[in-house]
Amino acid sequence: MSKSKDANAAKAVVEYLNRQNRPYSAIDIFNNLHKEYGKTAIVKVCESLSQSGQIKEKVYGKQKVYVADQGQFPDVDDGEIRDMDARISKLSAQCKEKDEEVRRLDAEFKGLNSSISTEDAMLQLKQLTEECEACNRKLNTLKDGGKTVSPEEKDRIYEARKKYVKEWRKRKRISNDILGAILEGYPKTKKQLYEEIGIETDEDYQLSPPDI
Repeated sequence: MSKSKDANAAKAVVEYLNRQNRPYSAIDIFNNLHKEYGKTAIVKVCESLSQSGQIKEKVYGKQKVYVADQGQFPDVDDGEIRDMDARISKLSAQCKEKDEEVRRLDAEFKGLNSSISTEDAMLQLKQLTEECEACNRKLNTLKDGGKTVSPEEKDRIYEARKKYVKEWRKRKRISNDILGAILEGYPKTKKQLYEEIGIETDEDYQLSPPDI
């Protein structure tokens, strides 16, 4: 690396450490400077700056960290530190309030995005109104002795009902067999098993398959 590049890297390291005023390893500095300078160059610059006294080097075992020379900063008395701590606490509380407000607004935004638009709501209202009117017309016709269900239609409805009731009972039996097999090795009660896996039974809703 050229001398001008070295000088620029040294200046960048000193300015960064002074601005942050906290210890960093050479690799941290390399990464935090967005890898603008080579890793080897940053390591070399840090060692050179520490030797010249422009920054301080601290060694912890095999780890080296670098920090700004504290002698260049004015002394801070206990009162200033307490004021800073109070300000930090105040800003932290404000940050927490803002975070909560952001979460609330984000939830509100998601709710609005998932809500139906006014145009779609009006269209659905029109469709449902037309369906209600059609049902009312059909109801009035039936009340007035108009067209009723034909014998063929009635038989078809009963056959469909029989089919669905049989399927209901079949699935209920299969489910009970599976749950019974699970309960043989389950250490808790049936109720606890149902709650754990989120099963709702017919009995919970006071239902049972009707007679065919």
